[in-house]
Amino acid sequence: MPHVNIKYFPQPLTEEQESALVAEVSGAVRNALGCDEGVISIALEPVAEEEWNGRVYEPEIVGRRHLLRKTPNY
Repeated sequence: MPHVNIKYFPQPLTEEQESALVAEVSGAVRNALGCDEGVISIALEPVAEEEWNGRVYEPEIVGRRHLLRKTPNY
């Protein structure tokens, strides 16, 4: 606890970019929830653009809108 799964259109990320993203998200989670660094897990999951609606938008954004704290502008 807690687990964060970041889904995004595939794009090359350098190790530096990936590490920076994970560090920033981890720090935000740690600060907001007051938890230890060691209990946070973060997944980076590329999702092909043509699969986005079926795998992410419909089930996780539309279907779970009540859980969203930030919504997309489209």
